[in-house]
Amino acid sequence: MSEKKNSAIDPDLVRELAAILDDTGLSEIEVEHGELRLRIARTLTAAAAPAVHYAPAAAPMVAAPAPAVGGAPADAASHPGAVPSPMVGTAYLSAEPGAAPFIKVGDAVTEGQTMLVVEAMKTFNPIPAPRAGKVVAILVTDAQPVEYGEALVILE
Repeated sequence: MSEKKNSAIDPDLVRELAAILDDTGLSEIEVEHGELRLRIARTLTAAAAPAVHYAPAAAPMVAAPAPAVGGAPADAASHPGAVPSPMVGTAYLSAEPGAAPFIKVGDAVTEGQTMLVVEAMKTFNPIPAPRAGKVVAILVTDAQPVEYGEALVILE
């Protein structure tokens, strides 16, 4: 009879282990005592992220490349007028969905003028023009993921 008691699961022990899960934030706990092995686990459900609606992405706005003396660079990042992304994130061409874009191909920009924003970790970071010039090409679309150092805009 005492052997049967040793193999029975103690409901108080199960409750105590479940309480430990709640108190510590763990998702599972396992205990072993002699022949008895008990694993308590809880299923974690992730809350759905709130839906964010943006205007459909537009095709990249690119003007005909200006004639280059000695040949054009192999890629946009090596173009002397390329404005690189200072971070990994998502590029947005306007301040909010449906708003006018900060810049268009052919626009003249002044040094420090916001050309687009890159959202990283829920922070919208303005990307300023590093110098005055004319927008020759916009190399990203709205809501496009971008990498550090990726060319975003080419200024002439």
